[in-house]
Amino acid sequence: QVQLVESGGGLVQAGDSLRLSCVASVRNFNSYDLAWFRQVGEKEREFVAAISWSGVTYYADSSEGRFTMSRDDNENTVSLQMNSLKPEDTAVYYCRTGVPYYWGQGTQVTVSS
Repeated sequence: QVQLVESGGGLVQAGDSLRLSCVASVRNFNSYDLAWFRQVGEKEREFVAAISWSGVTYYADSSEGRFTMSRDDNENTVSLQMNSLKPEDTAVYYCRTGVPYYWGQGTQVTVSS
């Protein structure tokens, strides 16, 4: 059973930074692509960033230049460093594996203006 556990969310002010982490209990973690998504209320989950098994990163336009995704295969962990946060970044942030898809439970990020 694959399990993903996110942490690091919280309440911050606009312009602040947060670092999210996602620990995966999965065999062969280093063979997985992983991604971060976010969701506001009942809206559709939105892609934020992804990292391939080889370390290549991809970002949504809204994340590019402010967010940095990284992975530590020794710790089965991916991280999302979020800088210059904006109120519109407020959402529940989810970690997801590549195919087959597994999701974490999410961590709330709230950015006040």
